[in-house]
Amino acid sequence: TMLERVGVANQTTMLKGETEAIGKLFEKTMLTKFGPASLKDHFLVMDTICDATQERQDAMYELVGRQDSPEEAVDMILVVGGYNSSNTSHLQEIAEEYGIPSFWLDSAARIGPGNSVEFKTMTHELKRIDGNWLPEGKIRVGVTSGASTPDRVVEDILDKIFELKVPGFEGVEKLKEEQRVSSEH
Repeated sequence: TMLERVGVANQTTMLKGETEAIGKLFEKTMLTKFGPASLKDHFLVMDTICDATQERQDAMYELVGRQDSPEEAVDMILVVGGYNSSNTSHLQEIAEEYGIPSFWLDSAARIGPGNSVEFKTMTHELKRIDGNWLPEGKIRVGVTSGASTPDRVVEDILDKIFELKVPGFEGVEKLKEEQRVSSEH
């Protein structure tokens, strides 16, 4: 009975669904108390979701939604970004909620020799797999990154994976250069 006016604004990197649910709860409460005609005088919700964060979350939901299609399903997902990044942790959360093997890496240094990896889970538990991290043969890997993750960090991680899977691989930058040169001719 004490609430007269409520505004909702929150952390811009939360999951959009969580943000909307919080807003709807307050809206319903204020609607019940003041009625539809007076709602705008007593309730305001502000869209504070970061566009880059929202785009990445939408893309992740699209990626995990393809798991029912054998032609589009991924074998694993790499989530790249700082371990202190809220939006990156939400990307990891989405992958884990859909039961897709996913590995949250903050740098290429987490991928070691002998096909090993050190990664975090959505609960921020640090785990390690020694050997046999990447399966034999061809694999399809989904890759996403937090909104503020530099492209170079993603490329370094991809370089490490290709080095494990493709003997003689010379790096993502070299591959980009070869593609640029071939498209010019």
